[in-house]
Amino acid sequence: MSARANILTRIRTAQGRAVTVRSDEREAVAQYIAAHPQGPRPQVDADIEARFRDRALNLATTIDEVKTVAEIPAAVARYLRGLNLPMAGVCWPEFAALDWAAEGLKVETRAARGDDLIGITGAFCAIAETGTLMMCSGPDTPPAASLLPETHIAVVLRSRIVTGMEDAWALLRAERGAMPRAVNFISGPSRTADIEQTVTLGAHGPYRVHILLLP
Repeated sequence: MSARANILTRIRTAQGRAVTVRSDEREAVAQYIAAHPQGPRPQVDADIEARFRDRALNLATTIDEVKTVAEIPAAVARYLRGLNLPMAGVCWPEFAALDWAAEGLKVETRAARGDDLIGITGAFCAIAETGTLMMCSGPDTPPAASLLPETHIAVVLRSRIVTGMEDAWALLRAERGAMPRAVNFISGPSRTADIEQTVTLGAHGPYRVHILLLP
């Protein structure tokens, strides 16, 4: 945060502004965003869940459904056993009270470390247009759980699927006001084609992204 603050301080100083952002500056930005019309957007069908599924699957994301939060451990165990993956990982605090042990899982509630192979998180919202997950960092939503493990399992509420990127940002402004320290967008497993234009998964993040859809 000190490096970020130093950079912003130098920018504001070069602009002849005070280091501390004034309330009237924040209000001017808010008014501009509210009044500024959106640019052209691609057409998305009314069934945004179907669009999200289609785009996510095209990105090599896998999808399962659960009817209740209590069913999450069973769905996670089923997925991990199906791929012969480790039955241990980390999760966000919102899932700490689930009965992981009953499904043979050892899940700790903490930020992920380099040796953690499974990360279980929620998501701020999902974007139908691109099949993307929007993740907002915070004390109860540590980003490491979705970025460090080889396998990322994300729980997504159907009610949190929005049409496009513009809608995701509008939802964030409406619900959070101030921006979080980091906003990450996850569009399937990490990949690169830098070497001989051959797509390689897991280049700088998870090899797998698995979504559990909740009503």
